[in-house]
Amino acid sequence: MPGFDVGDVAPHPLVQFARWYEEAAAVPQRDAMCLATVADGAPSARMVLLKGVDDRGLVFYTNHGSAKGRDVAANPAVALVFHWQPLGRQVRIVGWAERVGDADSDAYFATRERGSQLGAWASHQSTVLADRAELEARLAAVTARFADGPVPRPPWWGGYRVVPDAVELWQGRADRLHDRLRYLRGDGGWRVERLAP
Repeated sequence: MPGFDVGDVAPHPLVQFARWYEEAAAVPQRDAMCLATVADGAPSARMVLLKGVDDRGLVFYTNHGSAKGRDVAANPAVALVFHWQPLGRQVRIVGWAERVGDADSDAYFATRERGSQLGAWASHQSTVLADRAELEARLAAVTARFADGPVPRPPWWGGYRVVPDAVELWQGRADRLHDRLRYLRGDGGWRVERLAP
């Protein structure tokens, strides 16, 4: 794989991330990212989907009452990992999560398929179900409730923006002598440093 160095990357880590994300266009599920949270001193990780990125951070959506939503409410420190194996690349991001505004959450929710919109109402994510029938009954109830009309965003559902403090770009190289560059946020902006593989 070709290498890269400090002089090859954009000064802002999310600009560089956007470049790599575009280069990963052919990678299946390139938007899949591992979200790690910590609550009560215990780490927890799960896969979520990237739904937006700009110079402020990376956005995903979920039920605010879910396990991840409760974790973020208790401790907003989070980490993300992207792994694009066909490119031999990984991106690690450490920062904090903050809720996106209602207008952004409403706009994204409106783009979801109707079944996913209804599912957001039916599923009290991360709560215990007696059986599958309980979930299906909830879905039938919300389907009847909204009939053929629009499905509004549930008040407990919305987006989070992960605001980075550190971003590491990892490019695989021969003999495990990989290239690792880390961006660190400081008072004067971002600095980039090379890490040993």
